Amino acid sequence: MTTSAPIAAAPGGSTVTRGQWLVLAAAFLGWMFDGVEMGIFPLVARPALQSMLPLSAAGQDQFVGLWMGRITALFLVGAAAGGLGFGWLGDRVGRVRAMTLSILTYSIFTGFCFFAQQPWHLGMFRFIAAFGMGGEWSLGVALVMEAWPSSKRALLAGIIGVASNAGYLLIALVGFAFVVTRESWRWIMIAGAAPALLALAIQMWVPESERWKAAVHERASRPVREIISLGLLTKTLMGIALASVALIGTWGSVQWLPIWADQMTGGRVPTAKAMTQILASAGAMAGCLVGALVAGRIGRRPAYFALCLLSLFFCGWLFRQVHAYDASFLILVTLVGASTAAFYGWLPLYLPELFPTRVRATGQGLCYNSGRLLAAVGALTQGQLVAAYAGSYAKAGATLTLIYVVGLALIWLAPETKDQPLPE
Repeated sequence: MTTSAPIAAAPGGSTVTRGQWLVLAAAFLGWMFDGVEMGIFPLVARPALQSMLPLSAAGQDQFVGLWMGRITALFLVGAAAGGLGFGWLGDRVGRVRAMTLSILTYSIFTGFCFFAQQPWHLGMFRFIAAFGMGGEWSLGVALVMEAWPSSKRALLAGIIGVASNAGYLLIALVGFAFVVTRESWRWIMIAGAAPALLALAIQMWVPESERWKAAVHERASRPVREIISLGLLTKTLMGIALASVALIGTWGSVQWLPIWADQMTGGRVPTAKAMTQILASAGAMAGCLVGALVAGRIGRRPAYFALCLLSLFFCGWLFRQVHAYDASFLILVTLVGASTAAFYGWLPLYLPELFPTRVRATGQGLCYNSGRLLAAVGALTQGQLVAAYAGSYAKAGATLTLIYVVGLALIWLAPETKDQPLPE
């Protein structure tokens, strides 16, 4: 049972209720634990894969790169399916019930990675866990944006963006304190089952969206049919394209930074992976908040353009000019983390503004997570590029992050939604 406290808010209202705080807390924690789940695999990937199929030193990086690409791609495809599936469920039966199920899914199957004996086992468990993660984002964003006043949308989007990177930072700190080796990586995966307790709390205390209740009472929700209708199809396709640029850049190259650090140190600096992830996460947290607030101030299109420009510059500098694990590498990792992750503050601000309430979870979930499908192609491409470049993560990253050039042009075809109310 959920509390009956109302959470509807007037578009310009300033009073914050207990229900609104509960909604924000649930979305923040759900997405934070998503970040934990996403951060686990880059931390354990190299030792985990090495422990399963030990190869000669000459072929080790090519093998790890190939399987890292495959498992990342499976994760992204699962997230895309989950975004549509759980988004549809959230529009049909409510945000809170669907969010509870999504958190249980990603928690349980991340924990199951403990039992993996082959690389494909990891891929299978990561695929199912990602199904839940993909759904949680769309449900949490919809619930928050529908519950809180419109004047606070930019700040809330930034906070939601910060949440996943806070989780990413949390698991990196665990990795810093607990050295991840071929013998110990399984215990890190057990930590991924902890969010299951959050699902119980959400179901008990978090109120359902009053805005969603009113929308489906007025008109039956047929979310999939509506978001591909002529009235919303153009916005849907544009949302997919804009999310794809951000996700390809992150999942195709930036997610590989801990592995690159481990390669550069030859495994002789056990904390290199965790330190890289800590700094990237710290930069990302700042970037998400600043990116959303800037978009709220100057407009959605100029902000996205600026983020693409900054990401292109810092990624090019890191991947083309840095060749050792040193101070310049760590500084640039922080800047790359900030610029490339700032999109994850921008997206929860912009995507809800494209769709009416009765189909919002499905629409934004499809956009964000279909971007993950294309990012899966990017991850596979990155794995193949690493192999083609004889194990060079830097050359592969420099090639794939050129995707931000596409974003520089694409954003000017999208509608500007600054100062407009959420569509009913």
